[in-house]
Amino acid sequence: MTGEFPAVRPRRLRRSPALRRLAEETRLHPADLVLPMFVREGLAEPRVVSSLPGVMQHSRESLLKAATEAVQAGVGGLMIFGVPARRDAVGSGATDPDGILNVALRDLSAEVGDATVLMSDLCLDEFTDHGHCGVLAADGSVDNDRTLERYAETAIAQASAGAHVLGLSGMMDGQVGAVRAALDRADFTDTSILAYSAKYASAFYGPFREAVESTLQGDRKTYQQDPPNLREALLETRLDVAEGADILMVKPALPYLDVVRAVREEFELPVAAYQVSGEYAMIEAAAANGWLDRERAILESLVAIRRAGAQIILSYWAVDVARMLRQRY
Repeated sequence: MTGEFPAVRPRRLRRSPALRRLAEETRLHPADLVLPMFVREGLAEPRVVSSLPGVMQHSRESLLKAATEAVQAGVGGLMIFGVPARRDAVGSGATDPDGILNVALRDLSAEVGDATVLMSDLCLDEFTDHGHCGVLAADGSVDNDRTLERYAETAIAQASAGAHVLGLSGMMDGQVGAVRAALDRADFTDTSILAYSAKYASAFYGPFREAVESTLQGDRKTYQQDPPNLREALLETRLDVAEGADILMVKPALPYLDVVRAVREEFELPVAAYQVSGEYAMIEAAAANGWLDRERAILESLVAIRRAGAQIILSYWAVDVARMLRQRY
């Protein structure tokens, strides 16, 4: 390179690992990561989820052990999903104080306390015999307003059990406002709401449905968002902000990085993204076949989500990555 001015050589800052670390524009930290965890009623030992290598359905006892390990690794939070032994039309297990999710939240609250952020999945799909995220009307459609009543009851149950943050994942209209009002009436004003503001009807949820033993027949396209739509995601997010959301979620993550960026640019609340089961399974399967470098692919995928604007990332690799980052930095 020649010319009147000294040559600009970006490669100078790539010459060594130390220089590359120094010049990094986007950096992951273990506290950015939230570990999704599954606890199944009636298990004596943890059970492998076949489509999610390394992920378990936990017993109550193994959940506590794995949660303690995650906290010690430095992850920022835990998102707990319950898998009940019995289900019914209205998802009674979600509000039963002795239901598996609420029992597990009490266990974890006693075990780890405020050492991490304890999050709970506030939805009905794991607890309904039809597998939908709400109560059904006579014609088989999801009844939005009756579902809001169940969400409000579930919120009180989960907050009472010790959840710090409630993850509203059902995509019902008005769900944030209904839950916020219920929490405030019950004097849970400090319980936070993680709003799944842009949750798409995605093909990438398949392995998750094995993990929660989903009974869903059909699909959720009438309430989850249509993948081609971005402006609709911003409208949904704007409504959630107005209703009292504390954190905004985009789900899935990698196929919707443009949505993550748009939400980050328009809103001032913390933005989360969920690296869902299908994203995890693709990399694990390709790595198992020797088609890519597992660690590099994991870190690259998470950095992409962080770079797009998510400051909180839910990932099944949270503990693995926290340990990788300790070694790297």
